[in-house]
Amino acid sequence: MTRSKFRIVALLLLLVLALSVFAACGRNRQEDAADTVVGDGNLPAGAMDIAAERGLSPDDINAALKTYVPSGQWDEYLMFASGGHSGNLLVIGLPSMRILKNIAVFTPESWQGYGFGSIESEEILDAGNVNGVEIRMGDSHHPGLSETAGDYDGEFVFINDKSSARVAVIDLRDFETKQIVKDPNIISNHGSTFVTPNTEYVIQGSQYATPLGWEYAPLEEYEEKYRGLATLWSFDREAGRIDMENSFSIELPPYWQDLCDAGKLASDGWFFCNSFNTEMATGGIEDGNPPFEAGVSQRDMDYLHIINWKKAEEVYKAGNTEEINGMPVITLQTAIDEGVLFFAPEPKSPHGVDVTPDGKYMVIAGKLDPQVTIYSIEKIEQAIADQNWEADPFGVPVLNFDAVKMAQLELGLGPLHTQYDADGYAYTSLFLDSAVAKWKLGGDDPEAYELIETVPVQYNVGHLAAAEGDTVSPDGKYLVALNKWAVDRFAPVGPLLPQNEQLIDISGDRMQVIYDMAMGVGEPHYAQIIKQDKIKAWDVYPEVGWDPIAQAPSEFATKAGEERIERNGNEVEVFMTSIRSHLTPEHVEIKQGDHVTWHITNIESAHDATHGFQLGGYNISLSIEPGETASFEFDAVNDGTYAYYCTEFCSALHLEMMGYMLVEP
Repeated sequence: MTRSKFRIVALLLLLVLALSVFAACGRNRQEDAADTVVGDGNLPAGAMDIAAERGLSPDDINAALKTYVPSGQWDEYLMFASGGHSGNLLVIGLPSMRILKNIAVFTPESWQGYGFGSIESEEILDAGNVNGVEIRMGDSHHPGLSETAGDYDGEFVFINDKSSARVAVIDLRDFETKQIVKDPNIISNHGSTFVTPNTEYVIQGSQYATPLGWEYAPLEEYEEKYRGLATLWSFDREAGRIDMENSFSIELPPYWQDLCDAGKLASDGWFFCNSFNTEMATGGIEDGNPPFEAGVSQRDMDYLHIINWKKAEEVYKAGNTEEINGMPVITLQTAIDEGVLFFAPEPKSPHGVDVTPDGKYMVIAGKLDPQVTIYSIEKIEQAIADQNWEADPFGVPVLNFDAVKMAQLELGLGPLHTQYDADGYAYTSLFLDSAVAKWKLGGDDPEAYELIETVPVQYNVGHLAAAEGDTVSPDGKYLVALNKWAVDRFAPVGPLLPQNEQLIDISGDRMQVIYDMAMGVGEPHYAQIIKQDKIKAWDVYPEVGWDPIAQAPSEFATKAGEERIERNGNEVEVFMTSIRSHLTPEHVEIKQGDHVTWHITNIESAHDATHGFQLGGYNISLSIEPGETASFEFDAVNDGTYAYYCTEFCSALHLEMMGYMLVEP
């Protein structure tokens, strides 16, 4: 046993003993009691009083020790969690469960100067507008970290917006959004954004079937005119951008596609998506029809979508596509004819499809089935070779269920999503049971699959995330349950409650919930957990005058002594610098009606020396990190005197870091 482990064990034993003695004897600590020596460290004698006063059990103390990260020490892992209808992406340290960053993605965020005048961020957001309508909200759902050989590489993270079918790219050198792309033919997505093993593609699956391209068609024509899509966004790693010119889509039947996962190792070249509403129900309770929740849950089976993306890539490169709203689309019939698309029956209303680390098996959880179903890629490929299938109403081959199924295992009520550890165990969330199930993977032996234990969580767990738990080399150690309800877990804050993210220790023989984290800034749907040391984030930008969008020196970079105001007719351009504790120039004089373009360079190169900038009355807010050049523009529609100032408390003379913009009538 290492010294550090011995110290923790000894500390725990002492605390348990102290609590027992305290409870049995009711003895008070003497004020002058000496510190108790444990191993090579010290335990303050007052610790037993604190534990007793707060009613802490030995398990509570154990959990506190496991999650405490002292000031100045770093978390071992970072969790990237979607921010739900806040439209952002959250970065959370593990095991401390501290929020380290709130990355602005689909919605404006004034602290980061995202979407409040900044030319660069406005252009990113505008790329996600829909048919001329400005979109400034989002429902972020499924982050996907970039991968190399099926393992997280720490370079990029992608996130989708369910509400408007958009995908964003975040560069993990500076944790900022660089690109938003809008699929022109999908109205809503869900099973996004998962990546192929070397991030060749970021795959976006639609959710609710619609006529392609947001066209109108009456619901009576649902089967003929409504469709789903899977879009393969080509990713240019060197540019750090989705390459829209080399991206394409695959047309799918009008079932509702849900979560997806890319194959790896044994299943490399395939990806898999759940679906529901194979009934093709269209609702209409107001007209006497079955409501959606009943209509889409009538059949015992839905269809697992099995897609050969490498074959689809060949079809696309051969030009065997149809262009719809500027996007090349492999039509449904072509996908069938070319062996791109297959189905397999799956338990109804499935949510998770999760590929095992070796890529040999796919685990499916149906919300209305207490079992998980395990499929084998070897069996799937054999069934395809044997043409062991029947056709669905659209002609898609539906593989024989018994031919592709490896095993089924009953876990509990409402299974949703599965993650893995390094020891051959799987972990599945149970929504209706409000629990997490741990079970043993059995490989090719159907009898070897075994439920090990369940642990209760509070409450209604949706997704869960294990440390690197959906890669080829999962770590185990920690798992986070993303619970939808908090109910009585936290102090009352009104009817709208936070979600509860619970940290579970899975390193021992028994699972243990060791932390409850209130999440009051949105609803995390899904998360991925990466080793912190894989992230190579910059402390400051590589050189003063950096353009964070281009990730290159800015043409508008301004050095000290080069500050100026240039006028060309009614076009005014301001070149400003910021440094503790000074904005130069301090006076900007313009005329009403001028169009103003303003560039600010933070000429600091010190770690954490960020300067903010706000201009009252014109909706301008920027965050300018060390070395960054940022730009904004506006029309001086109103005359008057306006103060501008630094918003980051950067020095003792922070309040003096200001200036005046005077707009002459």
